[in-house]
Amino acid sequence: MTKQICLFFTLMLALGSFRAYADITGSWKSEKNEEGKQISVEIYNCGEQICGRITDVHNSDNTQIIGTEIIEGMQQKSDTKYTGGRIFAPDTEKWYKSKIKVKDENTLKVSGCVAGGIICRGQVWTRN
Repeated sequence: MTKQICLFFTLMLALGSFRAYADITGSWKSEKNEEGKQISVEIYNCGEQICGRITDVHNSDNTQIIGTEIIEGMQQKSDTKYTGGRIFAPDTEKWYKSKIKVKDENTLKVSGCVAGGIICRGQVWTRN
């Protein structure tokens, strides 16, 4: 019985920390691209969805993209997955279907997809 109680509390603690990852709002920095450029993005709640806008550029003179909406319409599907929205790729100037996977409280896998989500290109973003 003592083993079962310990196991129960261990499981509850693990689930409690896991659920903390679900809140992805805040400031994030993208991976550097091939030229060493990257962006900072503020992810925020927009109604019952998640949106994001570019707040800064790094190693780039392209400051005109600051303020650009880059994520729109994302919906939380589980503690670690957001789908149903779109992401703007500044390098191609196109919108793509998107998904976000929470890897841990400071790391996101952000992907833009084509062909019904079969082909995706993604980056790991870190919390600022």
